[in-house]
Amino acid sequence: MLLTADIGNTSITLGIFEEEALVEEFRLASDKDLSLEEYEVLVKSLFKNYNVNGCIISSVVEELTVKFKNAVDNVFKINSLVLSTKINTGVKICLDNPDEAGADRIANAVGAYVLYNHPVIVVDFGTATTFDIVNAKGEFIGGVISLGIMSQMKALNRFTSKLPQTDVSISNSAIGHNTNDAILSGVIRGTACMIDGLVEQCEKELGQKSILVATGGYSGLIANYLKRPFDFINPTLTLEGLRYLYGINSNIIGKLQEITH
Repeated sequence: MLLTADIGNTSITLGIFEEEALVEEFRLASDKDLSLEEYEVLVKSLFKNYNVNGCIISSVVEELTVKFKNAVDNVFKINSLVLSTKINTGVKICLDNPDEAGADRIANAVGAYVLYNHPVIVVDFGTATTFDIVNAKGEFIGGVISLGIMSQMKALNRFTSKLPQTDVSISNSAIGHNTNDAILSGVIRGTACMIDGLVEQCEKELGQKSILVATGGYSGLIANYLKRPFDFINPTLTLEGLRYLYGINSNIIGKLQEITH
């Protein structure tokens, strides 16, 4: 079975695949303070009922990459593959500096490339809200990076003296008649307006209409406020992209296992 791990700034999303089927999904906090031994205990506990014989990791948190890889490798006696531009990325990365592409964004682009027609725009709701864009030729050409929903909420509370910490919920009206509703309108409806506007501008630059795909925890909530609905909401897109990347890098993985053993 294949373990896919997406290490983000807030959480670690884990998926277990049996060939192409996602069997189980787990989520952990991205805790930099946990030791290697503690991560080994977590991994062993979560996956005690699964015969894991391969793993691919996408990470945007350098402090956790090696620690988590070592934990998985020690528990399952394997050599995990870490996603970077040094392996077969499945799509041509047409950025000014390809090494700047975050591993999660590469996985999103690959997942979209494999699963949907092109051009495709993936909107990922995480610590940051990102757009990952694959053009009609199947090339990952770039995207957009903005503050995520929870990041906006925390910033309003942290950098002002009177605005409270507000829980993410439905925004009942554009005009907030109290502070809480005003914040929800600005963040929730404001994010939706940003997406509508940026999708329009991106499509203008692409020269054609795109498939619009959402992933991440708040995609369903934001969908309520969009002028143009998402064509697909796929919460496991990143993990599916990782599964595909593991498959097309099987030759590298085999060599890694030979070196290890």
